Amino acid sequence: MVKEKSGLAYGQNKGYNGVTLRDPKPKVSRRKGALSKKTAFVREIVKEVAGLAPYEKRVIELLRNSKDKRARKLAKKRLGTFGRAKRKVDELQRVIAESRRAAH
Repeated sequence: MVKEKSGLAYGQNKGYNGVTLRDPKPKVSRRKGALSKKTAFVREIVKEVAGLAPYEKRVIELLRNSKDKRARKLAKKRLGTFGRAKRKVDELQRVIAESRRAAH
């Protein structure tokens, strides 16, 4: 994003005309919270070894009995926000689908 300088002492494009603007590298803080390959791998292994939490088993039971709304409410109570709850319910629906595929 290179802006043309106006030579004026004020405004968004203020400053000397003959300057080449630098394109700064993105800050490390911009990728905070992004999932790394290593972290994803470790979490996958832990899930495989430890299995599901008791509340996750309850959510799966509710989903199997087609009580989606109740499942989301339970997940929200445990996880804090509705967005996290929806993500968790989607993840557990994938787990159910995988177990069905494995059974057949």
